[in-house]
Amino acid sequence: MTDRVAGKVVLITGGARGQGRAHAVRLAEEGADIILVDICGPLPTPYPDATPEELAETASLVEEQDRRVVTAQVDIRDLAALRASVDGAVGQLGRLDVVVANAGIVIPSTWDEQTPEDFENTLATNVTGTWNTIMVAAPHLIAAGGGSIITISSVTGLVARPFSLAYSTSKFAVRGMTKAFALELGEHNIRVNSVHPGPVQSPMGTGRVPEIIGEAMAAHPQFGNLHGTMLPLDAAQGSDIAQTVLFLASDESRYYTAQEFTPDAGNTG
Repeated sequence: MTDRVAGKVVLITGGARGQGRAHAVRLAEEGADIILVDICGPLPTPYPDATPEELAETASLVEEQDRRVVTAQVDIRDLAALRASVDGAVGQLGRLDVVVANAGIVIPSTWDEQTPEDFENTLATNVTGTWNTIMVAAPHLIAAGGGSIITISSVTGLVARPFSLAYSTSKFAVRGMTKAFALELGEHNIRVNSVHPGPVQSPMGTGRVPEIIGEAMAAHPQFGNLHGTMLPLDAAQGSDIAQTVLFLASDESRYYTAQEFTPDAGNTG
């Protein structure tokens, strides 16, 4: 099957690298034009920040599919700046049909080592940033006659996982937010669904993250069996999650809304 999202315009936050890049490339392969948003600046995380060069590289990969792309370096926590960027990009591309609210951060730690700043920064990005994204994008989907909003949550938005208290709190909130938006936006023919990946190979797992998780796991080995999967698979690639996003972006998913999709190899089974 080809051209599954032909003629659609898709907004992707956190689009510079990782899952955001994978979503952009896969949707472009199937005919979509892309709006890429990323802060490309400092964040209080223990892994490297995204860069303008990475955002430009993702844009280039979209253009290699002979699709149009507009980029914006903007912080999704800044509602006014995000609205200006999205409105401008939609003005250039003519419409908006799909939103992939992908941007998020994780600051792993044991519960007693998590600071108030870590908690607040995580919720500001993952929850308020997702709310901002939908708030600025939904009017454009209404103007287009409907569309699809896809929030990227996590398995930790379905079940508790250790060393991720703030992250899990934020992803449970995204899950609830998804259902609430689905309820009210349904009258505009907008479907809203959440995706809950298990471990994914991405820059979020680099830097000091393995060290932090390793030390926490050594001190609390009882949590080791919580990360297993039913299938004999390693951590997913971004392209694996992009297949689920593609389905939800396409008209094939027109009867799905307020649902949770779990490409996690059975991690939450």
